Amino acid sequence: MKKIIFGLAIILIPAAIYAQGLQSPEQYLGYKVGTRFTRHHKLVDYFRAVAQAKPDMVKIEKYGETNEGRELVLAFIASPENLKKLETIRTNNLALAGIGKGNTSTETAPSIVWLSYNVHGNEASSSEAALLTLYALVDPSNMQTKEWLKNTIVVMDPCINPDGRDRYVNWYNSMVGQTYSADPASREHSEPWPGGRSNHYNFDLNRDWAWQTQLETQQRLKKYNQWLPQVHVDFHEQGINGPYYFAPAADPYHEVVTQWQKDFQLLIGKNNAGYFDKKGWLFYTKERYDLLYPSYGDTYPLYNGSIGMTYEQAGGGRAGLGIVKADEDTLTLVDRAMHHHTTGLSTIETASRNRQKLLDEYKKFFEDGRSGKIGEYKTYVLTSKDENRIKAVISLLEKNGIEYGTLSAKKFRGFNYFTGKDDEFADEGYHIAISAYQPKSVLAKVLLEPKTVVTDSNTYDITAWSVPYAYGVKAYAVKEKLEVNNNWKSAALVSEVSSSYGLLIPYESFNAAQLMAQLLKNGIKVRFAEKTFVLNGNKYERGTLIIMKTGNPANWNQLANEACKKFNIQPVPVETGFMDKGIDFGSPDVKTINAGLKVAMLSGEQSSSLGAGEVWYFFEKQLDYPITLINAADLGRANLKNYHVLIIPSGNYRGLTDKATTDKLKEFVRSGGKIIAIDNAVSIMAGGEWGIKEREDKTEDKGDYANVKKYADRETQPLSNSIPGAIYKLELDNTHPLAFGYPDYYYTLKQDRNQFEFMKDGWNVGVMKKDAYVTGFVGTKLKSKLKDGVLFGVQDMGSGNVVYLAEDPLFRNFWENGKLLFSNAVFLVGQ
Repeated sequence: MKKIIFGLAIILIPAAIYAQGLQSPEQYLGYKVGTRFTRHHKLVDYFRAVAQAKPDMVKIEKYGETNEGRELVLAFIASPENLKKLETIRTNNLALAGIGKGNTSTETAPSIVWLSYNVHGNEASSSEAALLTLYALVDPSNMQTKEWLKNTIVVMDPCINPDGRDRYVNWYNSMVGQTYSADPASREHSEPWPGGRSNHYNFDLNRDWAWQTQLETQQRLKKYNQWLPQVHVDFHEQGINGPYYFAPAADPYHEVVTQWQKDFQLLIGKNNAGYFDKKGWLFYTKERYDLLYPSYGDTYPLYNGSIGMTYEQAGGGRAGLGIVKADEDTLTLVDRAMHHHTTGLSTIETASRNRQKLLDEYKKFFEDGRSGKIGEYKTYVLTSKDENRIKAVISLLEKNGIEYGTLSAKKFRGFNYFTGKDDEFADEGYHIAISAYQPKSVLAKVLLEPKTVVTDSNTYDITAWSVPYAYGVKAYAVKEKLEVNNNWKSAALVSEVSSSYGLLIPYESFNAAQLMAQLLKNGIKVRFAEKTFVLNGNKYERGTLIIMKTGNPANWNQLANEACKKFNIQPVPVETGFMDKGIDFGSPDVKTINAGLKVAMLSGEQSSSLGAGEVWYFFEKQLDYPITLINAADLGRANLKNYHVLIIPSGNYRGLTDKATTDKLKEFVRSGGKIIAIDNAVSIMAGGEWGIKEREDKTEDKGDYANVKKYADRETQPLSNSIPGAIYKLELDNTHPLAFGYPDYYYTLKQDRNQFEFMKDGWNVGVMKKDAYVTGFVGTKLKSKLKDGVLFGVQDMGSGNVVYLAEDPLFRNFWENGKLLFSNAVFLVGQ
């Protein structure tokens, strides 16, 4: 009987919910939107409840989960007629872009507007606004939205970053009293480390669109590229005192942004302004937020044919439920949600009213791409002697839907990225070619072009990111259309080998470092060669891994073969330690890596959450090697004897240069430990009693009028000494273990003016000499000064080492070519 009753209950629950009919957010949640923060699961529950109440207008689709297991969902809102044929509309829309088959007429096709909320978890008002917007679109009494939905599909992602949002909301709800305090000094307005902005691994998801390093981005972009909407809005928050920002954007615009995309931003901006003016709400446009860096929620859609826009509401992480601003007005969550709600509806309205022109220009955008009208270069050819480096690029291209292939005819000339000259193509062994004649032509140009044109130096982010430099593969940009065959195939599969003595594993890519980490974690003793050697006529470079039967478990051969297959590296069996030329395996120049290597990293308050997050993610998700995170504030009482390596990411460390801490760290190093300092942690150590010193600028203008400045130039004047992110070529000492696996150069993304004196008692492994600049914006006064300094160095101290990485080799996890360098710092240096 109990089973029957329980079964009836399950059947009746959905019917009961449906019987309740459509509820407003306030009716469903039990409070007015903006008077409390809504946890993520309740956001999703409301969206599902609306879909259940209005199944003819709303479809919910789960597209993934976060690192912490929270749902990622999309809501599709349309007229009943259009919702029935949603899949046909999707395929037809892709056909407009030249992707797949479908109806390419724009006469009856609806426009598609995609609204993305809460990419930064502590910019929490937008997900509250999403509740209001969803209800407005399906509310039977709202005739205006029903009119828009006749020719518009709305896609809503109510929360891109659920982990970050709940981290912030749960913290805030535990801090706020029965009545919120609007006093900015109140604890509820001072969010602790790491804050809710980032995802679980402390990555900024709004810098990850193109690179797709993070789980949330990978799952979302897979869906986004299956739709490619005409309009995309990314909802954000800024500081508490700023008025609302909406498009049109500020300069610089990337040169590929079309006049139509600019014009439609202006059209939407004017429509938004109309609503704000009626309410007396302040706003601004054409300032601060530019359209250059390709991995934002506005630029990535723009480079994929959409009208991509950022909307910024005041509040970001501090405002809570209410806060008193500098002008003594109180900014409430109710206000913030309503502002985002208003611009969301205004955007849908503008898209609906301009549907035909929007679709025609969208279609033309992709037609221009397929006909090769984008940019001066018509073919990009990338080549490497290591297949895994090429496959890393292929992975990026495939995530972004960029077509690639191979060349049959390889006799041509093009701009050589690595010489800066027009050269004849030299095949390194493996290659891929990307034609500009394809639907994703614009995005391909933006990611692959050798030099980015920057029309205005006052930009919001880095100004250089060219994939060949970031991935460490040689490349040629060709002005002619080359015949590209869409038949790229991987080389022969790795074959299993057997030996009664040992195996050799080439060390040429990050795959080799991943392989090494897996073997070490499985208890395999790994050796590596510090000098070259020749066996059976084949030369083996420095860094070659040597796995021997001696000292390893009985299944060493099996474990090594499994790792080689997993990371696509062909092992070579050897039956003797006697080499034809060079060092033998018993040589002192064959080093053994500590199989029980224990790694720790400073984290928490004082460390950069983003910098620490890069390293944490790198170890957990890419190396799959254990790491211990130590709160920086606990460094004084931490027992460092338990670890072999201590990583100090970028941060603002208060105690790093005091005598007690310095003495403790130096004792750790002298006793055989290793410190790896990254980014501005190097600058902090340079201010203490370590072996590295910042290079002084002796050319600073100290004339009588050096401090006489114009007030109107207060924003632009500092730019002459700035470098937001430009690519420089370093001369690399690849005979040092830090640079094993590299040629004698390395391209780094330089983001500050810091450079360091050549170390007299250390190894200057990566140095910046004159004419090292490659591409990206560098201030006119600073550019001539960035030379003759060390950026990557190693200092021997007692039985240990200090590794200085003044530029971040793991930047946003997309600087692929730096991952091997960082692995070398962890595993090879000092062995």
